Amino acid sequence: MKSNNVDNVENKGQKDDYSLERVPRNKRNMGWISITNITFGIATAIFYFQLGSVMALQFGAINAIISAVYAIVVAGILGTFIAYLSAKTGMNVNLLSRGGGFGYIGASLTSLIYASNFIMYCAFEGMILVFAVHEFFPSIPKSVFIIIFGSIVIPLNWFGIKQLDKLQKWSLPLFVIFLGAAIIVSLYKTPIYEGNFLTYMPEGVKVGGSALLLCIGMQHGIMGLTALLASDYARFLKPKDMKGTIAIGFIPQIFCYGVMGGLGIWFGVLLAQPNPGVYIVQLLGIGGALFTLLTQIRINVTNIYSSSLSLSNFFENVMNFRPGRRFWVVAAGVTAMVLMLGGIVDHLDTALTFQGVFLLSWAAVLVTDALVVKKLCKIGPAYYEARQSNLHKWNPVGVVSLIIASVLGTIAALGYMGAFLQNTAAIFAAILAAILTVVIAFITKGAYYTRYQVDDIPKEDYIA
Repeated sequence: MKSNNVDNVENKGQKDDYSLERVPRNKRNMGWISITNITFGIATAIFYFQLGSVMALQFGAINAIISAVYAIVVAGILGTFIAYLSAKTGMNVNLLSRGGGFGYIGASLTSLIYASNFIMYCAFEGMILVFAVHEFFPSIPKSVFIIIFGSIVIPLNWFGIKQLDKLQKWSLPLFVIFLGAAIIVSLYKTPIYEGNFLTYMPEGVKVGGSALLLCIGMQHGIMGLTALLASDYARFLKPKDMKGTIAIGFIPQIFCYGVMGGLGIWFGVLLAQPNPGVYIVQLLGIGGALFTLLTQIRINVTNIYSSSLSLSNFFENVMNFRPGRRFWVVAAGVTAMVLMLGGIVDHLDTALTFQGVFLLSWAAVLVTDALVVKKLCKIGPAYYEARQSNLHKWNPVGVVSLIIASVLGTIAALGYMGAFLQNTAAIFAAILAAILTVVIAFITKGAYYTRYQVDDIPKEDYIA
């Protein structure tokens, strides 16, 4: 039975963004290099400087480096699978969740939390820029800079993914020039720590053990986001470029945790300063402020784009409210400014803890449902359905798995299950979510994936 025609015209008037439906095969016309280039918007964020600097100064450079390698491998593998599923089906993770174990209301709840994550990161990144520029203009209130810089990303998101591709492509050379200048200047800077930065270790801290686990725990706070993010762009990948999903999955992670995180370790130890908004300005002066402006615009246009897609998904499903993606671009930008004005940066640790548990669990459900439930066990349809008329509101396979894993993972992260699980809570939650996904799929026998069998989905979009 085919779906109603109304489902085929979701998001009418803004088809280029396909925030509420799969991208048709004839519209998947971007090469893997262009897709990877867009994801570099998040990979070049100064936030990774800060993450590397904080870990190195608190737990030692070697522990920070080992955790970065771990993050590249785990997030790269997850990111590759997510990118493949997205490119194969023409859907981002919000739409994949509908037919991938959650149902259309269940998927909407994940979309709302996903959107909130991007909005929070937009606020965190924006405040790094605000602090950097405020160093040069201390007489101007920070609130003025928050409004100015928070507003910039709204018009830069107005025309969707093609505009983002151009922005990231033309700004990347400037980013490389500024980054190269910072590295060169740092080589001639008199270091506060005079030894080899690799040997830096705070008093009483050793390689491995609890210090390494704490570093890994910090990486978990962002790994789920970088793995899931690729889906918003990989859905536009040319079908003949499917092998490029490996590059889309791994290259941004290598740059996030390896290059940017590694430089953060170097800069942090060299200057004994964890805040990149401070040490980049110390290295490059006004050029450091311009560098920070460039990087934060690159990352925040990506944050706002992804959050706008997720908000569209949530409000369309739950409230049948369809004002269009541009409305949600404005809403996300304004909300990020409100969070900045409200001091969201004071709650970074708490936000990262919850996000790490939730996002890695969500990624685990999606990957397990595709590779084990659908492909290996042949439970449920071999395709993804995203249209409401063909879906149940809730599918316990994903919903129950995510709720149980997130609750127990959060309890573990708060320290109620011992020190080891406290620092590995996100991975613990992800493994638990994967196991529950398979178990519940067998119990329900795939009964809640679709209401009707459809025959209008291209066979090339099937994953099993």
